[in-house]
Amino acid sequence: MQLSEEEEDYNLSLSKFESMLKTNKVLFFDSEEFEEIILHYLDMGKTALAKKALKLALDQHPKSTGLKLVQVEMLIFEEKLEIAEKLLNELYAIEPNNEEIYIQKANICSKRDQHEKAVEYLNLALEFTEDYADVYNLMGMEYLFMDNLEKAKDSFIKCLEEDIEDQSALYNVVYCFEFLDQNLAAITYLAEYIEKNPYSEIAWHQKGRLHYGLKDYQEAINAFEYATLIDDEFLGAHMEKAKAYERLRKYEEAIESYNRTIELDDATSYALLRIGKCNERLGNTALALQFYNQTVHEDPLLDKGWIAITDFYVRQNNFQKALFFVNKALAIDNQNKQYWKRFATINKQMNLFEEAEFGYRKAVEFGDTELDTWLFWVDLLLFLGEFDGAILTLLQATEFYPESNEIEYRLAGLYFMTQDTTKAKFHLSNALRLNFENYILLEDTFPVVWAKKSVRNYVEKHKKQ
Repeated sequence: MQLSEEEEDYNLSLSKFESMLKTNKVLFFDSEEFEEIILHYLDMGKTALAKKALKLALDQHPKSTGLKLVQVEMLIFEEKLEIAEKLLNELYAIEPNNEEIYIQKANICSKRDQHEKAVEYLNLALEFTEDYADVYNLMGMEYLFMDNLEKAKDSFIKCLEEDIEDQSALYNVVYCFEFLDQNLAAITYLAEYIEKNPYSEIAWHQKGRLHYGLKDYQEAINAFEYATLIDDEFLGAHMEKAKAYERLRKYEEAIESYNRTIELDDATSYALLRIGKCNERLGNTALALQFYNQTVHEDPLLDKGWIAITDFYVRQNNFQKALFFVNKALAIDNQNKQYWKRFATINKQMNLFEEAEFGYRKAVEFGDTELDTWLFWVDLLLFLGEFDGAILTLLQATEFYPESNEIEYRLAGLYFMTQDTTKAKFHLSNALRLNFENYILLEDTFPVVWAKKSVRNYVEKHKKQ
């Protein structure tokens, strides 16, 4: 690719400067050349070289405002705000109409969390600048710091009106719309933006994302299609398109898009997992299993991969294999509540009740507070005859589900079983109040209790109230 004359001059200046450093010969550069060299090294993170270039630059051009402003920028970067501020005040006395002075003053205020003051300086900069886009962009960022999303949005929109190609401003506009829960307005804005800039793959991609969020999957696919037509290597758009196809149950199209992401980059565990899921839904079980295995091989720490392969074997009623894989997962992460719940469920299916009880206990220990987990665990404790443990577990569960009739019926039955009639009646009253029709739970779970005439009479009496 042929370089422009400007790019050639720029590269020549850099080569000339680096040659000078190697030979220790002092060569002359004009002040603008020095500015470009210094900013190049700053962008590359080569601060030491930037400082060396700045020193040589100021030696050759001690009165250059541009170089002194670069010096201010470096001082701000190094958090030397007071020195930077002093130098800016000196420059202001010489060039009060230089917009860069106001921009750097705003930068110092921003560093000090004085964001309103920063906006004031940026408004002053607008009076003198020719680069309105840059100032509006900076203003938008200050409003973001102040959590004023409406004004931030307006600033980024003004930035795009000045420079329609500013991608960071475009992302920020969409972010503001989304944060303000104005997704439909965002779609309208992007449609207007696309009319002016139809080949912006970023705009099409963002439009697709917004449609996806609104569950308008076909419109999302249409937008992602445009994004990938403009840039066939737009990985994110191919991935989002695949997800939208999956939502529409167009699994073959989804697989095609996921495969495209793998062609563009190394296979990700997420893409492999989704291809596996799509194949399973198409009935291609052998292929699905192949991709699940690839997923856990690619990323052994991805819990969704282990869960997918475990659940696959559960659906096949191959509990031995399912247990094998969930144990492999637990060997990698033995504090994962989802692994422990599956460990419990599989052991329960295999009639290994003590192991199942242990699994539910560990699931709760590591943060599983789902109601069904508590109930499965308690029912196993009941089966194992551990009534006191079951009562303690249910009382713990009431902290999360104080209005659960299923917990109350079980507590009532357990207290009847342990001869604590007062507590039994208290919990039975609660259960009947919460859901009278579910008294069948007491009858099914505690037939010995239900056999007592006094219990049936208590339920019947409650019905008449």
